[in-house]
Amino acid sequence: MTRKTDRPNVLFIMSDQHRYDYLETDENAPTALNTPNLRRLAEQGVSFPNCTVNAPVCAPSRIALASGLQPSRVGAVDNGSFLPPTVPTYYQQLRDHGYRVGCVGKLDLAKPDGYNGRYGDRPRTYSWGFTHPEECEGKMHAGSSVTPIGPYTHYLQEKGMLKAFHEDYQKRSGGGWIKNGSHDSVLSTEDFADTYIGRRATEFIENIPDDFPWHMFVSFVGPHDPFDPPTEYGDKYRHADMPPAIADNMDGKPEWIKRRVVDVSPEEIAVTRQQYCAATELIDDQIGEMLRALEQRGVLDNTYIIYSSDHGEMLGDHGLYTKSVAYEASLRVPLLIAGPGIAGNRISESLVELIDLNPTICDLAGVPVLPRIDARSIAPVLRGETGTHRSETVSALRNFRCIRTATHKLIENYSDVTELYDLESDPSELHNIASSEREIVRTLSGRLGRRFRSELGMD
Repeated sequence: MTRKTDRPNVLFIMSDQHRYDYLETDENAPTALNTPNLRRLAEQGVSFPNCTVNAPVCAPSRIALASGLQPSRVGAVDNGSFLPPTVPTYYQQLRDHGYRVGCVGKLDLAKPDGYNGRYGDRPRTYSWGFTHPEECEGKMHAGSSVTPIGPYTHYLQEKGMLKAFHEDYQKRSGGGWIKNGSHDSVLSTEDFADTYIGRRATEFIENIPDDFPWHMFVSFVGPHDPFDPPTEYGDKYRHADMPPAIADNMDGKPEWIKRRVVDVSPEEIAVTRQQYCAATELIDDQIGEMLRALEQRGVLDNTYIIYSSDHGEMLGDHGLYTKSVAYEASLRVPLLIAGPGIAGNRISESLVELIDLNPTICDLAGVPVLPRIDARSIAPVLRGETGTHRSETVSALRNFRCIRTATHKLIENYSDVTELYDLESDPSELHNIASSEREIVRTLSGRLGRRFRSELGMD
């Protein structure tokens, strides 16, 4: 007997290093950017432009999402982090309450362990709660090895492309990922990593039996640097106008930030932004394939769809690239949620942390939320029961911690200057007013300390 279920499915799509304002729906987005499927999700659901990550770098951010805990609570303060085996995940929670739990793409829950298994199903993926895992390599990870280290590099080897891909990435890394690494991929669109991930995700949707509900975590590896879209997509943006980067004389910035400034011209910055848009459009096209598969299966109306990212990308703002800093382009990410019972065409200015998706997904699925976590469900906002969520968001890495309110951001740099920005009058974060607004610094520092003390169980 075939048992069908009316319980909702969850399709959680995460990209890698997608900053909040590179969406068609953002007023500051490049006018050439074409992401119709993400626009469709925004029109059918709720957009949260004030979603910030709990640690603006891959592994800690993803570990925090899986656990619902501030990453510092589990020792995840840099990319050399593991999800502790004793810490429960929301993937386990869904599995233990009757969900099939799939994944395809990058997980980064054990980033220092560089072998993902032939089929991406190394034993530890099951312990994290996945029943149908295909853990793929990130782009730099895949390009680092001349021999296969996971399902995607095995695919490239079978296609006869692994050697060329590896050699291309060795050249990019030798010349600098940003300054000399922003040329088109040596791979075709068909063989590009995010096409592979999108194709495998669509096949999951097309083929998964319907006797149990499912949660699918699709984790693209772009638009992360190096900015190397396939030429088919790169050509679409080759001459597109791009918004200029935020220019900054770096007065009031900490020394560790100043040391990260990259010497690139406005023309070189524009090229990286064009390539970034091209990689984003490719991801959007793959999302379109997943939506088509949901429609053809007849389950679109019973599936929650979430889109977000693990952190942003500076893209030349303040002379910086990649992430690991607390400025807006690194800290804020897109967040779109659509599905049954969620009224569309809404923008919520609520302050949200990425970890809040952990209990939100359990709420939407009708599964008990993990106990004693730091995350808070935003389901009441989605249902229209409230218009507010948090009074502040916090984030931390090894060398800083910060607190962001609706109006201000305080960054405490360890052994360096403290930064305070008025986000209303200075959204570009050019003027550090910490020395002149000491009362605001004192107030926000107290709130920041209380957040971390209470979440460590010290209050």
